[in-house]
Amino acid sequence: MTTSKRATVVSVRRMHRRDINRAWDFLKLVFRGVNQKTVEYQRPRSKVRFVEVYDDEGVDQLLFEVGSDIVGYAECSYSTSGADNWMNPRYFDKRGMRPLFVDELAVHPLYQGKGVGGFMLEQLQQIARARGCTHLVLEVAQNNKAALTWYHKRNFYRLDAAIFMAQKVPVEPELLPARPLKPSRHAEPSAPAAKIVKGSKGASAKATLIAPVGPAEDAPKTKTTQRAAKNGGKTSDGKSAPKKPAAKKSGPAKRSSAVKKAAAPKSAGETE
Repeated sequence: MTTSKRATVVSVRRMHRRDINRAWDFLKLVFRGVNQKTVEYQRPRSKVRFVEVYDDEGVDQLLFEVGSDIVGYAECSYSTSGADNWMNPRYFDKRGMRPLFVDELAVHPLYQGKGVGGFMLEQLQQIARARGCTHLVLEVAQNNKAALTWYHKRNFYRLDAAIFMAQKVPVEPELLPARPLKPSRHAEPSAPAAKIVKGSKGASAKATLIAPVGPAEDAPKTKTTQRAAKNGGKTSDGKSAPKKPAAKKSGPAKRSSAVKKAAAPKSAGETE
């Protein structure tokens, strides 16, 4: 910003379309700190809305400059109409008030306390008198103590307006925390393990279930074996009685049923 000694005079003019970008950057600079501390979002809300305000015939936008630098911006309207207006016109009609609504009043931080704000307020009062308005009406954040003090010194008073209020509510989570499951009362019995018997070479390996089998029962004694037992283990023709063959080993079962009991061999006399 230019700080030449010659630039000691503040002047005012109406904003032109070519000034929109410069004025928008100026407002962002001034309201940056204010918007971080207030509940209600202060102007400017968006650049699109700022351009729409320029095209509104019922709104005046004034630029205050020191040399070629913008040091102040003022915006005022003459009615309660508009998307950004929250005023109730009946309140003023019942009291015989014809207000000039001051929508914006911003001073550059480096020029605060140098008489720029006072000059801007006098300019708005001049417009109000020329338009037949009886009051200047504006909005100030409740926590902006410096601004409230400045306006009170210039005979501004508080209207019957709403104040933002809040009540603290204990916070509880919507979802319950994780909960351990209870142990099962009736545990299911585990299935017995099965032995795996590998097949021979060339054959596909298969799993065979083998059930334990008790000792094989003795084969029934025939008449030939009974006679041999009486004659000292020999038959009637003098030959030795055939010995009881050993039980055969069970091979892989073709089905999953229990292994059958081994059948007793026939005697030599019965074979003949």
